[in-house]
Amino acid sequence: MADEEAKGAEFTFKVVVNKQKTKVLFAEVDHNFADVLLSFLTLPLGKTVTLLKKHYGDDKYGPVNIGSLTSLCDGISNLSNVCFCTEGCKEMLLDPRSSFEPECRKLKLDIHEAVPTKYFLCENVRCCYSQTSMYGHSACGCGKPLKREVDVVKDSQTDSNKGVFTINTASFLIADDLRMVPNVAVSIMETLRNIGVTNTDDAELTSVTFGLNEIMDLLRGSLLSCTPLTDIILNKGKIGSSTVGYEPETLLRNKIEKEAESNSKNKMNLKLMVQESTNKLLFAQADDDFVDFLFTLLTVPLGGVLDCVLGSHTTGLKSIDNLYTSVKTLIDDKYFLTPDTKTRLMKPKLPRGFMSKNPILPLSEEESVHWLYYNCNADKKEWLSYSDTERKIRIAYPKRESTDYVKGPTMYMVSDDLTVKPLSMSYSISFLNEMKIPLSDIKEVEVQIGLQEAISILKASLTSTSALTDGLMINPVSNKKRKLEH
Repeated sequence: MADEEAKGAEFTFKVVVNKQKTKVLFAEVDHNFADVLLSFLTLPLGKTVTLLKKHYGDDKYGPVNIGSLTSLCDGISNLSNVCFCTEGCKEMLLDPRSSFEPECRKLKLDIHEAVPTKYFLCENVRCCYSQTSMYGHSACGCGKPLKREVDVVKDSQTDSNKGVFTINTASFLIADDLRMVPNVAVSIMETLRNIGVTNTDDAELTSVTFGLNEIMDLLRGSLLSCTPLTDIILNKGKIGSSTVGYEPETLLRNKIEKEAESNSKNKMNLKLMVQESTNKLLFAQADDDFVDFLFTLLTVPLGGVLDCVLGSHTTGLKSIDNLYTSVKTLIDDKYFLTPDTKTRLMKPKLPRGFMSKNPILPLSEEESVHWLYYNCNADKKEWLSYSDTERKIRIAYPKRESTDYVKGPTMYMVSDDLTVKPLSMSYSISFLNEMKIPLSDIKEVEVQIGLQEAISILKASLTSTSALTDGLMINPVSNKKRKLEH
């Protein structure tokens, strides 16, 4: 049902294009469209990769790959369930939930639910534990599996026109690079300068309509293009290759430096296998703690990623960077629906139960659990909703709280694009033989991964298919004192 609602939702708004019809200068949108755009910041990285993959499939312009995150997800898909602490941990990583789920269900178009979520109740219809899960491998408190499928029905009184993230009286201007400002909150000239418009000579006004396909194009463009509106409206959805790309880390914010000092004991060891003659990273040998760190990246919402990374130049995802910066500096608090909406978008928390035991990134999870409400009519049809009824149903997750995703102690092989496989001697030798690299040309470099290195790897994973090389800046790293493998 959520899928059908998403397919039917449409937004019609005005756009201003230059005289040559080669560039969108800006779009003028209402609060409904602005709320959908802001919901991009609430999407966990793993959910973003999964949504794009399912929506585009074998797209005529090629597969949608987000840096090394796509290969990280593919690697998890291929891992055996025995590598995870519980059977459902794998599902949680590939389809992570957002702490904004109740709000996003009120959106005119909720892309979180473009692929409908199934919920499951205890197979015992008389169970009194009142738990549900969107993951099929969860167990009820009574010990029986949660596998009785039910829908979560959008409440009939829910009205997106009341506003979700922004107030319903607001309208906004959105630049081609997704800078967003309230519609003439200051002078006209200052408003145009804030979105980078310096020349409107002979500009033309036109009307466009966006549905689910265009919103998905906008999500893809926010991650891969500097001009997503032009790409969608004037170039028929072909995303330009103008992404900034990975920029080496040169400066971290004072906040990160202070947290790095306070968390100096929370470090992970990593062994890099490097070809000595070329200084090329072949793979890393990692304990389960480093692999758990990589997997946890998929649960972090885009807003949380940008909070960690921005301030050390750019993530390379220029348009989504601009949207985040607009929330931070260009949109006043009074345009948001509640006093804490702005802070939550900029520093979104993970749902309770998604945090690993020893997180290295400065993340936090919600203190309270999420609840749904059970409904049943005279025909014994069951459904869940977010409207308060007499019977509350607690949302449960298959990963036990204060535990990790990955089972240890286990050693893993991590490739440069973050593909993870269990480490075995036979596969390692086979890999080196296929690469035609003799053991005498291999050097082993031991590095420690602290907060600064973790953020650098996170940043590189967004745009680079060689996230370890770029994130750890292999050239200077490999010049450190090393242990030679003979």
